[in-house]
Amino acid sequence: MCLVIPGKVKSVAGEKAIVDYEVEEREVGTALVPDVKVGEYVLVQAKMIVQVIPEEEAKAALETIKEAGEKHG
Repeated sequence: MCLVIPGKVKSVAGEKAIVDYEVEEREVGTALVPDVKVGEYVLVQAKMIVQVIPEEEAKAALETIKEAGEKHG
């Protein structure tokens, strides 16, 4: 099973971006979504950005994940 967690783009340089997941930052590829911008929320799979998502959707997903962790943590 693969869990996709939204992250916020902190920087973009060429075909690489840094995505912030609140607990860590990761370098990912932008080739599939070359017009991604700093500040956008994205979904990453196999170290590649696969989709830009609305901020409201990202924040709702992150809150759900946080609540699930509190219930099972």
